[in-house]
Amino acid sequence: MIKVNTLINLLKKNNTNFFTGVPDSVLKELSSYLKNQRNHIIATSEGSAVSIGIGHYLSTKKIPCIYMQNSGLSNALNPLISIAHKKVYSIPLILIIGWRGSPKVKDEPQHNVKGKITREILKLLNIKYTILRSNKDFKKFDKQIKHAKKNNTIVACLIEQGTLHKNSKLSSKKDFYSLDKEYFLKTLIKEIPTRSKVISSTGYNSRELMYLRKKFNLNKNKDFYMVGGMGHTSSVALGYSLASKKNTFCIDGDGALLMHLGSIMTVGNFAKKNFKYILLNNNSHDSVGGQSTNADNINFEKLSKSLGFKKFYSIKNKLNSLKITKNFIKINGPAFLEVKVTNSKIKKLPRPDNLIKIKNQFMKK
Repeated sequence: MIKVNTLINLLKKNNTNFFTGVPDSVLKELSSYLKNQRNHIIATSEGSAVSIGIGHYLSTKKIPCIYMQNSGLSNALNPLISIAHKKVYSIPLILIIGWRGSPKVKDEPQHNVKGKITREILKLLNIKYTILRSNKDFKKFDKQIKHAKKNNTIVACLIEQGTLHKNSKLSSKKDFYSLDKEYFLKTLIKEIPTRSKVISSTGYNSRELMYLRKKFNLNKNKDFYMVGGMGHTSSVALGYSLASKKNTFCIDGDGALLMHLGSIMTVGNFAKKNFKYILLNNNSHDSVGGQSTNADNINFEKLSKSLGFKKFYSIKNKLNSLKITKNFIKINGPAFLEVKVTNSKIKKLPRPDNLIKIKNQFMKK
């Protein structure tokens, strides 16, 4: 195991003092360490983080550090190739990548797929990398950083689950709102009409939905759980709803919505009356450490209506929540419901498995 401050000290020794990225469960100790750092920005997507880092270098001539989960490496490819690449603008960057699905770690199907090809992606991009497993690996990484600085190239380190020394002082997640998330989800799935379709976002939302259906025997609907593809849930739901007459409910999270915010404009403009969008807003990246998304600063009523949604509903507490939920379900869409909820309180949430079976059940008429 390695300590976060050892990694940070190595970066600062190489004159790297600017950090940006997307929170990741593998790197949550790093996020916690950086939480109160002055030169730290939580980005909405990995591509945005890389671009922010590029701008920092152009302004300061100092190499920035960008952190992400390897699942988000695909989001970062455009600016990595089209701007920072050695054969384009040749901009040096340091990438810290949480390596889900690495060959030595048992993980979920979607992470196993990406984990297996992560090193090949870096090789295709001609990015030198170090797998950080212990303090002895820092010497190699230090040499690669110095090479990147000298030759204006990109360098990366891969960090596996359980590598970073756990911080006993890791701050507990802060609830920004008071409405219990489990209470709302239970209310929602009890009220959604039979034969409706539910498509839920990656992270805790899908896992909680699956858990509550089983716990309370609420299996009258068929769900599609987005175990990956953060930020793409609304697009999948839109594509389904346009080719179906069934009511389609999209359950999304604030971090996921902000990651690919442009998608909700497409939904607002093209969705039909059978489309209902539910934003579970807890102002945090709940499943990877509870870091703030800053979604509490957004007026989603004005935003959704300006993007084409016909109706907007809001739930902040239990008062009238059932009535509002019923009205939202009955109204013709496209409709937008923002629910300000607490972080998840369910411990040891199950994970969707047998994904092919889930897909086939969802597709049944």
